[in-house]
Amino acid sequence: MKKPWELVHAASWYCTVALLALILIGSVGANCVSDEAADVKGRKLLSQRPCAEIYVVGEGETLHTISDKCDDPFIVERNPHINDPDDVFPGLVIHIISSPATKL
Repeated sequence: MKKPWELVHAASWYCTVALLALILIGSVGANCVSDEAADVKGRKLLSQRPCAEIYVVGEGETLHTISDKCDDPFIVERNPHINDPDDVFPGLVIHIISSPATKL
């Protein structure tokens, strides 16, 4: 017959192994994300990022909308090639510096 301390030791060992197995299963399950969920998370992350330093103006954008989107109120000052703030067109390349408060 086994001594009581041997039973306690064996029980604690099995409980430890079971707990580790549950942690491992839980972490593997948390990392398995469907493609659709990963796409949604990726789009959300991209929408929270500040604009790239080199920005290409898109269709229908104005300096005001770009300034709001990229959190850069000094677009005209940083881009001496923009002579008229109202003359912004798709494909125009501008330099953006987002405010430090919004950087990740």
